[in-house]
Amino acid sequence: MEAIQTLTCLAYIIVFPGLIFLVVYSLFCEWFDRKLYAKMQNRVGPPIFQPFADFIKLMTKEDIIPKGVNPKIVNGIPIFALAAVATAFLYLPIFEDFTLFSFQGDLIVVLYLLTLPSLCLFLMGWYSKNPYGVVGATRTLTQVFSYEAAFLISLLGPALLAGTWRISEIVRFQSDPTGLGYWVILAQPIGFVVAIISLQGKLERIPFDIPEAETEIVAGPLVDYTGRKIGFFRLIMDMEMVAGAGLISALFLGGFTNILGFPYTSFIVFIVLTLIIVFLLSVIRTVFARLRIDQMATVFWKYLVGLSLIQLLLAAVERMAIA
Repeated sequence: MEAIQTLTCLAYIIVFPGLIFLVVYSLFCEWFDRKLYAKMQNRVGPPIFQPFADFIKLMTKEDIIPKGVNPKIVNGIPIFALAAVATAFLYLPIFEDFTLFSFQGDLIVVLYLLTLPSLCLFLMGWYSKNPYGVVGATRTLTQVFSYEAAFLISLLGPALLAGTWRISEIVRFQSDPTGLGYWVILAQPIGFVVAIISLQGKLERIPFDIPEAETEIVAGPLVDYTGRKIGFFRLIMDMEMVAGAGLISALFLGGFTNILGFPYTSFIVFIVLTLIIVFLLSVIRTVFARLRIDQMATVFWKYLVGLSLIQLLLAAVERMAIA
């Protein structure tokens, strides 16, 4: 029995919904995003295998380490960031409201783990010894202080409404007739919008691609890195997009439940809901131009943080009404 449980745990971590599935699905979502972005600009877009081919190509490229940089640090940072996102993904209740590693407070842990890739990107730029890399690293850290507050507060709204910090219990709260009985987005639409925009900033996508800004600082924190490091960070951002979309879907869109009671259809629901979130991110990417760093800070601190605090207050009122 212990051997079966061990094998089940390993399959959960590595295969599904673990690292292998996350890598493959993340690259597929990158293609989906690029294809939508191209169609909205009246272009053809890449073939479905393009993200996979790009990743394999980067893995085979020569890996150059800048002079004067500690190789152990710059080689270890991408692996650490990859592990953080992969670990965060394990806490998402893909099978209805069940996760193998769920515990009270796992929402806070997931939010913490999804912050680490941005901090790792900052360290890569800071250690690059390149002026463009240092400027990009500084912008990355400035942006972290802006979007993280709005992202955190917006995702605390569903937790406050459900009265729990466990993601699976928030999902169950939305489907339970004795709980909310409907999706949280209907009760907290402002929080959902703030979460989507904040996720766009977390992924450093247009209009919040300020740390990379190819026309200004030539890719910023990663300007001096090649090959595997570029490939890993591109993959990490794709994985973070899937994990962030999955987290928002679980908290605001009812999670991933079976359709009409059929087993394993929750996986289909997961795919559909995450692709809807990716579609919304692609729309934002298409219709906006890049902001300046001061404009980005103004958007988050002057508007989005305030809106998320209002939504949090409304969540407290809704919670008292339910109780």
